Amino acid sequence: QVQLVESGGGLVQAGGSLRLSCAASGRTSSTNVMGWFRQAPGKEREFVAAISRSGGNTYYDDSVKGQFTISRDNAKNTVYLQMNNLKPEDTAIYYCAANPGLFSNLPSRYNYWGQGTQVTVSS
Repeated sequence: QVQLVESGGGLVQAGGSLRLSCAASGRTSSTNVMGWFRQAPGKEREFVAAISRSGGNTYYDDSVKGQFTISRDNAKNTVYLQMNNLKPEDTAIYYCAANPGLFSNLPSRYNYWGQGTQVTVSS
């Protein structure tokens, strides 16, 4: 089992920045690929970004390329999502997830999920 705990969400004005963190514990050998997803009210959960175990490979949805940066510190078992130039449409609950296999942007491929952290961007 892997436990994931997100933090860093909050209320920010458009154009502002937030840094989300996701701390993993337990069977961290199952965290080969770590991903961030988000879900806005009335919408399906969507892929945001993912990172390989080494950190050498990163993946982004086109909607956040150049705006968000994913990174990980394996010594701390923590993954980060730096979000810059936030827009009202970035408002959502952001979830951290762990995938023991290869990269995927499908939520179904991720076995473990955090409880989510709310990000609200005001205009």
